[in-house]
Amino acid sequence: MQLGILDQMPTPKNMSAEETAQHTLSLVELAEGWGYSSYWFAEHHGTKGMSSSSPEIMMAAAASRTKRIRVGSGGILLPQYSPYKVASQLLQLEALFPGRIEAGVGRSPGGSETIRSLLSNGKENEMGMFQEKLHQLHNYIQGNTKIRATPRTKGSPQLYVLGLGPNSAKLAHDEQVGYVFGHFIQPEHGVETHQTLRMLRPSVDSKTAVFVICGKDNEHAEKLALSQDLWLLNVEKGLDSRIPSYEEASRQTFSLSDLQKIKQNRKRMIVGGPKRVKEAMQRLADDYQSESFLLVASIYDPLERERSFKRIIELF
Repeated sequence: MQLGILDQMPTPKNMSAEETAQHTLSLVELAEGWGYSSYWFAEHHGTKGMSSSSPEIMMAAAASRTKRIRVGSGGILLPQYSPYKVASQLLQLEALFPGRIEAGVGRSPGGSETIRSLLSNGKENEMGMFQEKLHQLHNYIQGNTKIRATPRTKGSPQLYVLGLGPNSAKLAHDEQVGYVFGHFIQPEHGVETHQTLRMLRPSVDSKTAVFVICGKDNEHAEKLALSQDLWLLNVEKGLDSRIPSYEEASRQTFSLSDLQKIKQNRKRMIVGGPKRVKEAMQRLADDYQSESFLLVASIYDPLERERSFKRIIELF
């Protein structure tokens, strides 16, 4: 099983963005030492609770602190940007860190319509141009254009589409790029999506992004996950998006609809002690016929987050 980390750089209520960034870079170094194959950074805007707004910058910082681990974006919000500019940034990273750059791109607006407009400098919504922009980006990266993006590197970054269903899997096939399925966002179409992907391209390079929290045992894992449960509820309600402590979460009074939502959200994640986590991840690998995972975790205590990632890699 090939394991990587997808980091949204979740910011606990007791930490600043600066402290979160430094902890993240330390975690990248640890992840390489533990044997993780890749470390990806998300792109989020307009939120206090996720401090990864510029994956390209975090990729450069992470790669400069490590020697082997591949660094990636999960993902760059392509509809808001120029494919030529994105290609130039990725090729610059490839020139600095040859063979270590993975580029995931997504169709998300990045936030509200106001945020989307600010990211695109007031241009009209180009969400419908995602495939066209993806095609342009791929050609720029491969050097298959009359006007070349620079620098002109010997190799090229590995490009991936981030998606949530069969349509995005078909897009990855049509554009001949890799694919990342967001199980941690919308797991309902996971089996259908992977079946579509395998039918179209049996040898496709695919990954599955999933919330995983691995505690010392099941009880410990449930304690760690409670703050993530409350965090997801708050994010979905448009409330404080910073990670609450276990103590705050344990004092929270949940309504019936909250409890139903927590139960629904648990389908997006794997929570348990080492035995439960290993069995659940293997079931997911069997269901999806894919053994490459990007692990996501929003745990209040940075040390507990590190320990969870360490336990998981030791399982495999």
